[in-house]
Amino acid sequence: MTPDRLAGATVCLDVGSAWTKAVLVRSDGAIHGFAEHPTTTADVLAGVDAAVGAVTAAARTGEEPTVLASSSAGGGLRLVVIGTEGLAATEAGHRVARSAGARVVHVHVGALSAEDVRVVRGHRPGALLLMGGVDGDDPSVLLHNAGRLARARVRYPIVLAGNAAARDDAHALLRATGRTVVVCDNVAPEVGTVVAEPARRAVADVFAGHVIGARGPSAAPRFRRMVQLATPDAVSRGAAELARVTGGRVLLVDVGSATTAVHLAGPDGEARCTVEGDLGMRSAAQGVLTEGQAEGLVDPVEADLLAPAVERMAAEPGWVPDDAGGAAEDRRIAALAAAVAVRRHLAAGPPDVGAADVVVLSGGVFRQRDHGGLRAVVATLRADRALAPVLDGARIVVDNDIVLGPAGLLAADGRVDLAEALLQDHVLG
Repeated sequence: MTPDRLAGATVCLDVGSAWTKAVLVRSDGAIHGFAEHPTTTADVLAGVDAAVGAVTAAARTGEEPTVLASSSAGGGLRLVVIGTEGLAATEAGHRVARSAGARVVHVHVGALSAEDVRVVRGHRPGALLLMGGVDGDDPSVLLHNAGRLARARVRYPIVLAGNAAARDDAHALLRATGRTVVVCDNVAPEVGTVVAEPARRAVADVFAGHVIGARGPSAAPRFRRMVQLATPDAVSRGAAELARVTGGRVLLVDVGSATTAVHLAGPDGEARCTVEGDLGMRSAAQGVLTEGQAEGLVDPVEADLLAPAVERMAAEPGWVPDDAGGAAEDRRIAALAAAVAVRRHLAAGPPDVGAADVVVLSGGVFRQRDHGGLRAVVATLRADRALAPVLDGARIVVDNDIVLGPAGLLAADGRVDLAEALLQDHVLG
C-alpha cells in the first residue's frame, strides 16, 4: 500500500457500551483496517486509545490520523417508575419506555420512605418516571414522593407525569432543591387509560443525552471533544446517505449490546428512528427472550434451550462465542431482537408506512462471516407476517464491515464522497 493512500486517513470510532470499535478509512474511501477493544468503563479513554492505536499501528504514516467518533457508551436508559397503583404504574412505565431507549428496572408503588429511596438508588437509574394518581385523585402521595425525592437530592432527571391538579406543586417541590425535572401530561389521566406519548418523548430526550455517556470518566473533556455524534445519530445519518445513494427507502436495524435501534430513511429526507432499551445482545438479552415469547416468536421449548445462553450474555457483556453453537445462539438472539424492534417501530409510526427498498442488518454480531447462519437471520425476518408490509420485495443486506456509523460520521464531517464510497463498496457491492 503506497503511503499517499494512507496519508490523510481517518479513524471512525464508535464507543459502545461493551465494545469500542475503530475503522481506518483511507483517503480514497477504502477500509484499511478494523480493531476493537472492550469499552473500559473505569476510564473510557483507555479503551479508545487502545482501539485507535491498534487500527493505526500497521498504517505507519508518520502522522496522527483524524479521529471522528460516535458514542453509545451510556447504553440503554435505566428507568425507575414511581406510582400509586401497581398494575397502572407497571403498564404505564413499560409503555413509556418502549421505543424511547429505556428499560424499566424497578417499579415502586406508594409513599417513598428513606429506605425506598436507597432501593431506588441501588437500581442505578438514569431517570425516574414520577406518576401519582389519575386527574382529580388525592394528590397526597404524589406530593409526598416529590418532597422525598427533593430532600434526597437525587441526581437523576425526573419525568413528572402525574395528577394534573398537583403537578405544579410537585414541580415546585422538586425545583426548590435544584432537581432536573421535565413536566408532562398525566400518563394515566383516567382509570384504565394510559397516554404514554408525552412522557415517552420526554424519556427519549433524556436518553439522547444519556447514551453518549455523560457520567464519570466518560465525561472527560477530551472524550467530549472527540465525540461528534451519539451512535444512533451517526447511524441515522448513514441510513440517510444510503437512501440518497440508492434513491430508495432504507430500513436499517442496528442490534447492539444494550439497545436495538431501527432507522427509516428516504431519498426525500424522510427520517425516523426508534431505540429499544430492553432489546440487546448482552445486558438487554433477557428482554429479547421475554419479548420474543410475548410476541409469539419463541415457543416454550426454544425459550428453555436459549435461557442458559441468555443468562451468560447478560452477565458477561464482553463475551464472544468461540464455537458454532454459541455463534448460532448469538445470531438467534440478534434475529429476535431485530424482529421485535421492527414490529415496535412499525407500531409507533404511521399506519401505512409503506415498503422499504433496502433493509440493512447492522451490529457487531453481523461481523460473523457465516453466510448460512446469516441467511437464517434473514429468513426469520422474511417469515414474520407482521413485517411483511415493509419487507416484501426489499433487498436485505448485511453490514458485515460495520460501515453505516462511519459513513454517517464522514457525511456529517462534510466528506460525502468518502461516505458514498464506503456504502457502495461494503454494503451495496
